[in-house]
Amino acid sequence: MEEIIGILSREEIRTAERCLEMALEKGAAKARVTLNKSLMELFGTLDGRLDKVSHCLDRSMSVCLFVNGRYGSFSTNRLVESELGGFLDKSVATVRMLAEDPCRDLPDPSRTAKDAQTGKELDLYDPAYPSITSADRLKMAMEASVFERHKSEGLISEEGEYSDSVYDTLTIDSNGLRCRHTETSFEYGVEMTVKDPEGNRYSGYWWDSTPRIGDLRIATCCETAFQRAMAQIGPKRIPSGKYTMVVDSENSSRLVTPLTNALGAFALQQKNSFLLDTLGKKVFPEWMSLVDRPLAKKQIGSRLFDSEGVAARETPVIKDGVVMEYFVNTYMSRKMGIDPTIEDVMRPVLEPCVAPGLKKPAGLDKDGIMDLVRDGILVTGFNGGNSNSATGDFSFGVEGFLFRDGKIVHPVREILINGNLVTLWNILIAAGEDARSCKSKIIPTLAFKDVDFSA
Repeated sequence: MEEIIGILSREEIRTAERCLEMALEKGAAKARVTLNKSLMELFGTLDGRLDKVSHCLDRSMSVCLFVNGRYGSFSTNRLVESELGGFLDKSVATVRMLAEDPCRDLPDPSRTAKDAQTGKELDLYDPAYPSITSADRLKMAMEASVFERHKSEGLISEEGEYSDSVYDTLTIDSNGLRCRHTETSFEYGVEMTVKDPEGNRYSGYWWDSTPRIGDLRIATCCETAFQRAMAQIGPKRIPSGKYTMVVDSENSSRLVTPLTNALGAFALQQKNSFLLDTLGKKVFPEWMSLVDRPLAKKQIGSRLFDSEGVAARETPVIKDGVVMEYFVNTYMSRKMGIDPTIEDVMRPVLEPCVAPGLKKPAGLDKDGIMDLVRDGILVTGFNGGNSNSATGDFSFGVEGFLFRDGKIVHPVREILINGNLVTLWNILIAAGEDARSCKSKIIPTLAFKDVDFSA
């Protein structure tokens, strides 16, 4: 048998297989076993000096049991075959005491992934990972620092972290499902704190992440975080009112997450979704489209299957303003009496757009969009707040910059934006082409007109 790339050992995989066999032997009509293992190495620096080192190995096995029309889920980190019998005896006995739930079942085998056998199909595992040494990690963390370069300019603290990890998961069930996902991740993040002449402190953060060590852009992270912190010095208050709002690509996914959450079957079934009964209806502007693209190779967030093993596919979520998809797992499908899809959006991509009547700029990045709309507030951070999942009403604390004629004028802080998410997205006037590839939600810089700001 060919050696499989990843960190799950043959012995661990055999234990999971034996667990599935034993679950059926002990009375389960059906069962699913998911085996997870991850390893993370972290080197943290403070003001250019090594501050902490962390090594974390995590391993667990979860078992879903379907017994006499009843269902239960259990987990253990004791992957010892000799102990499985007792673990499963107790688990099956517990399920027998539960109320019947006829909606629980494994997904139909015709819907499950067939092309995720090795875990490496999406090319998310970097074969260079095993060769990276502690000395390499330390060197990358230390060389990223710019503390000595900028401490005379008001920089008082630099906290950086380099980390890398490998994650491996295997899902098997009694219907013949067998799928695996293996990926590596390399990340660097840093927070800079600066002080102005009056002693006021301001912080800036920047980071990068990638499945491939050769693509990690460490060199500019500290400089970017320092500049973001320095740019916040000297904030001024602005009058409350309606402004054009531009949200940079570092923060724009904050406004998309409530949409995808509202399209989930659990929220819909509980009538806790502001997008209830919108499938097939035009709810958003016709120039807005959101697509789930989970099959892109070498891209963060890509997956071939969900937690049930259901095969992922490229799916229009919102097309030309029309809601195209609800995210429905097997259980919620049977409970709601609707067709199953996949349990959740995996890698949402918001397509670039410009509202009718506006001339598309040469570049649809943050600067191009600011130049397009001319005047407004650039949001570069969210500071708390909340949104009502049932109504879509929101109130978020934000910070950023006032801009005029497409240019930054001064920073602004301690302001709120208020409104309704459906209303907000209907005043979308531009979405850029500058989404950050280090994020699993591919959401670019966004612009909305006439947003309510409260100072």
